[in-house]
Amino acid sequence: MTAYVIALVNVTDPDRYKEYSTLAAPAVKQYGGRFLVRGGVIEVLEGAFPFQRLVINEFPDAEQARRFYHSPEYQEARRRRLVAAEFNMIVAEGFTG
Repeated sequence: MTAYVIALVNVTDPDRYKEYSTLAAPAVKQYGGRFLVRGGVIEVLEGAFPFQRLVINEFPDAEQARRFYHSPEYQEARRRRLVAAEFNMIVAEGFTG
């Protein structure tokens, strides 16, 4: 079942965040993922969305999404991100109905 890694982000250091993005993108691809949303304009239609960026990656399944997250490639990117952004990330399985 398709799974999505969703990140809600507030960038605190744009230069360091760019380093993170440069490393994270190949890791997404390496583990079978692809970007569906990567930044861009966000329009709040209802409620509050206290984040600057939204990132959504699609993976073949939740296990592959977890492999990506725990991979040495992504963990190297993550180390750089820790000082560059406030970051919330989840994995969610897709709808099959």
